[in-house]
Amino acid sequence: MINFYLTIVLAPLASAIIAGLVGKQIGRAGSHWITIAGVGISCALSFVVLKNMFWGDAVAENLSVYTWAVTDGLRMEVGFLVDRLTALMMCVVTFVSLMVHIYTIGYMSDDPGYQRFFSYISLFTFSMLMLVMANNFLQLFFGWEAVGLVSYLLIGFWYKKESAIFANLKAFLVNRVGDFGFILGIAGIVTFTGSLDYAEVFASAESIATQNIELFSGVPWNAMTVICILLFIGAMGKSAQAPLHVWLPDSMEGPTPISALIHAATMVTAGIFMVARMSPLFELSTTALAVVIVIGSITAFFMGLLGIVQNDIKRVIAYSTLSQLGYMTVALGASAYSAAIFHLMTHAFFKALLFLAAGSVIIAMHHEQDIRKMGGIRKYMPITYWTALIGSLALIGFPGSSGFFSKDLLIEAVAESHWQGQGAVYWISYLSVLLGVFITALYTFRLFFLVFHGKERMDEATRSHLHETPAVVTVPLILLAIPAAVIGWFTVGPVLFGNYFGDSIVVGESHDVIGHMAQAWHGSLVLIEHSVTTAVFWLAAGGVFSAWFLYLKRPDIPETIKGKLSGIYYLLERKYFFDDLYIKGFAAGGRAIGKFLWQKGDVLIIDDVLVNGTARTVGRLAGVMRQIQTGYLYTYAFSMIIGLTMFLGWMIWLR
Repeated sequence: MINFYLTIVLAPLASAIIAGLVGKQIGRAGSHWITIAGVGISCALSFVVLKNMFWGDAVAENLSVYTWAVTDGLRMEVGFLVDRLTALMMCVVTFVSLMVHIYTIGYMSDDPGYQRFFSYISLFTFSMLMLVMANNFLQLFFGWEAVGLVSYLLIGFWYKKESAIFANLKAFLVNRVGDFGFILGIAGIVTFTGSLDYAEVFASAESIATQNIELFSGVPWNAMTVICILLFIGAMGKSAQAPLHVWLPDSMEGPTPISALIHAATMVTAGIFMVARMSPLFELSTTALAVVIVIGSITAFFMGLLGIVQNDIKRVIAYSTLSQLGYMTVALGASAYSAAIFHLMTHAFFKALLFLAAGSVIIAMHHEQDIRKMGGIRKYMPITYWTALIGSLALIGFPGSSGFFSKDLLIEAVAESHWQGQGAVYWISYLSVLLGVFITALYTFRLFFLVFHGKERMDEATRSHLHETPAVVTVPLILLAIPAAVIGWFTVGPVLFGNYFGDSIVVGESHDVIGHMAQAWHGSLVLIEHSVTTAVFWLAAGGVFSAWFLYLKRPDIPETIKGKLSGIYYLLERKYFFDDLYIKGFAAGGRAIGKFLWQKGDVLIIDDVLVNGTARTVGRLAGVMRQIQTGYLYTYAFSMIIGLTMFLGWMIWLR
């Protein structure tokens, strides 16, 4: 089976290398076909793995491919852990990536970096597969850093565009903060277990939980709590949780296909997957779980509010991603790991669909992205319209859509997670995800109505050329719309309540909220029938109605509200001043300190005083000594006599 799994991982890598190194020789068609074939092979084999796990008798496999190094008993290996969690992630990553590859043929058709882009996105797929299939922390960290590197290349793909270069640097630096915590967490694991292997670390988890570590002298902390919080800091960077979220909206500076890939199936899902994989560790620290759920709650609610005031079609969807990642993080903190992964799966389909639909609109609008300059596009782009509607309904959790099953049950899991008690943590998390339902519906259908309905606000030149995008763009939309619409019906039972994950996810008996909910599970149809009586349904309906009324029926009201609540609007428009804090605070402060140290330390002290000062001193001393060198013999003899006299005088004085 090693060769089978190696094929899944290496097929995208091989195609990326070919497209990257000999792309000019094989041409545009050769580059896109070789990368599509590589990802297609990986996707097909991933579904074979899932089939064997889901319907067959296949069991989890923990395989070592080769040992890279051994130092002081610490083995550093490359290997695969292929269980049901891995199989699900492999299929999500490769299927969405395959759709993005096909879509890219149409979207990037006129771009001079065509071959380079295909090489990058195929390399992105390889990096994510290495991450999700890892059986040890070394390989996990390799995949972790690899997706960060490739995202840097892709966000700044248009490297002559200043805003793109700023965005990829921002993403790189913010993720360095998270990754610093992540590598410290891995170091803590090695310190307490002497191993990087998942199985060995998980077997030692109980032992770690009984030990303390002093971060400050005389102040003991539980070792497991420290390790889990450090690992979660890494997840905060990759999965863009507040306050390390600022890079994700700016990632929109990259081409739309990579926006879909980053936001749906690769980089941002890495943190969610990692915490679920580390469930045997997180379950032993309620403090760490409390940190996770509070950070997720803040992200889900406050980032959703920012989506309401955005006018860039891609940025609205980007803030939606931030909010939905917050939902998944809340579920992780409530020990509903399977609910988080289930929502990750459904979200991958409908979020990729929404991004690619937005890209279709951007193509038709000649790369105009301001939704205030759109409107009435429905009649010109019927396929894009209906697929975008399916994605929007899934995002708000419309009954029967894939998002309905994952999102509603996630919220119910948070409501049932009474192990947290009825204190602040519980109420913050529950109210955040509940109120977030209304906010999600409001910004989603604000976008939908302003783009596809109402008055046509584009200029005449753009309107006269509006038409549906080519099949190479619309076919991936249709293929993504199918799972976005129906996949929840077939998977919610076995994945959430049928113990699909088995030993892949570990939940303490007192935390098993999904197990408690399973006792009341009576099927998908019953859940849909019951949904119309819940607060979640009516909050979503209220959000859709509010969007219709405010942006189609009475578009004058939002401007009035904006004037009366100018302070709140300004706060949202400035994104809670996080960018100002980081750019004008930390970054500017760092530059100021660096400039001061350079001018006063490097230039003044090191260069002027130490280096140049030493040279000047030697020069002056040499100038004085040079006067002694007269060239006359009697001068040297006189100097020797004087020196001898002084020496004899010193010897006599000592006696």
